[in-house]
Amino acid sequence: MQFTAKEICLLLNGSLEGNGDVKVFQLAKIEEAQEGALSFLANPKYAPFLYTTSASVVIVNEDFVLEKPVNATLIRVTNAYSSFSVLLEKYNSIKLHKVGIEQPSFIDPSAKIGKDVYIGAFAYIGVNAVVGDNTKIYPQSYIGDGVQIGEQSTLYAGVKIYHDCVVGNNVTIHSCAVIGSDGFGFAPQADGSYKKVSQIGNVIIEDEVEVGANTCIDRATMGSTVIKKGVKLDNLIQIAHNAEIGNNTVIASQTGVSGSAKVGENCIIGGQVGIVGHITIAKGNQVQAKSGINRSIEEEGKKWGGAPATSYQNFMRSRVVLQRLPEMEKKIEELQKALTKLQNPSS
Repeated sequence: MQFTAKEICLLLNGSLEGNGDVKVFQLAKIEEAQEGALSFLANPKYAPFLYTTSASVVIVNEDFVLEKPVNATLIRVTNAYSSFSVLLEKYNSIKLHKVGIEQPSFIDPSAKIGKDVYIGAFAYIGVNAVVGDNTKIYPQSYIGDGVQIGEQSTLYAGVKIYHDCVVGNNVTIHSCAVIGSDGFGFAPQADGSYKKVSQIGNVIIEDEVEVGANTCIDRATMGSTVIKKGVKLDNLIQIAHNAEIGNNTVIASQTGVSGSAKVGENCIIGGQVGIVGHITIAKGNQVQAKSGINRSIEEEGKKWGGAPATSYQNFMRSRVVLQRLPEMEKKIEELQKALTKLQNPSS
């Protein structure tokens, strides 16, 4: 793929400084870019590289002030980082564009397959499954009976979607994610054993969601586990049965959301956070990595940290005190010795 600076500038609705006919064929970081590369400058600490880079074209913010001449052609935009992300998305869509049904693969005759779909080798499409237009299902994926997948979605290699689950439009699910596995439901018996409780619900993933590799979202016992529009889930996350994740919430790796917990919209959950079941987290809350949420959070737009979690401000105060514990212990010992001498002056 090869584009001119002028074509890129037009795509980004920017303004051009330099040779608009210069051609680029790869994307690169500004400190590593060579001739023929397109790069960007968003973080001021990388500004010195603008004057030494070999990149042919660099995207910069429209208010960036040059300290000296540069060799690269500049494209000025409102937000260099966002504009570069647009190019990355465009590059990826071209690079990963695939259409057609590879063999061997299995598609049940009752399944409905949309237009311009890609189905990779060794994929399985079950009874009455629906795959929307322009959706891509990569090799070795499993789409169970009655599954519905919307348009423009991408399921990378090895994704497994159990029966009756629903996936919306423009959803991306990365390799080895499992959608709709049984919720962790077992009833204790009188003899100390456990009897499995059948999980007869499903998972609903709404539009514009991204699910990371090896993430597992369990089906509901009854009803639905719901991942709402715009949610972004990192790799290695566990979402338990009947949980609900609100619009545009982001959750980092190794977090576990227990059964029937409801996380509100626009929340930011750090890595390795544990959320107990049957609680509610109000919208706009932020939770620091390694925190434990053991009760409902009804306040909106707050920050939390620690296990069990407390307000972020209190958590940081506690950390300061914790670091001073050795010093405080030493002072207490000195005070104890002084007190003993006062109580026993002859000793």
